[in-house]
Amino acid sequence: MTEIQAFTREFLRDPLAVASLVPSAGPLCRQAAAPLPETGDPVVLDLGAGTGQVTDVIQERLGGRGRHIAVEVNPRMAAVLAERQPKVEVICDDANAVVERLLAEGVRTDLTVSGLPWLLTAPSQGRSIFENLARLAAPGGAVTQLAHAWIRFFPTARQVQRNLEASFEEVVVSRTVWANVPPAVVYVARRPRVANA
Repeated sequence: MTEIQAFTREFLRDPLAVASLVPSAGPLCRQAAAPLPETGDPVVLDLGAGTGQVTDVIQERLGGRGRHIAVEVNPRMAAVLAERQPKVEVICDDANAVVERLLAEGVRTDLTVSGLPWLLTAPSQGRSIFENLARLAAPGGAVTQLAHAWIRFFPTARQVQRNLEASFEEVVVSRTVWANVPPAVVYVARRPRVANA
């Protein structure tokens, strides 16, 4: 079974937990990882990592530097990812739970890339995950969120953008990446509105 077939199978099993029918394409992955610092030892959090398309790009850009944590709730995808990328800390768990633990440990991220389905970023018990990602961000850090271009104007998508804007002073939407299937955009959020705590 190819990686695309495996990804598609997991999407069909649970379309609300897997963001796409097929893995993200290279141009979209590179756009999502673009804010990664080119020097130093950055900490990168990779949420909804799937089988590792964005993870691969991040690892290439890190070139052995820093710390890379990839979170994938689907155990089959997490197993594929851990085997493909042994240098990455792969955690098979809920993204919200992992972010809470990292905050408790005092970790600060230079870049968080989120491939989470938008429904999973919605407020849970009154708080969107973006609020905690803002608290997790290091000074000068960024959060990128992948999204299918065709759903950008749906009410849920607009709420996701409002949640990002409530947690970050700057939210920029990339141009549509037409090479992705389906076409997608990347939201880039910087300058958290909430204090790190």
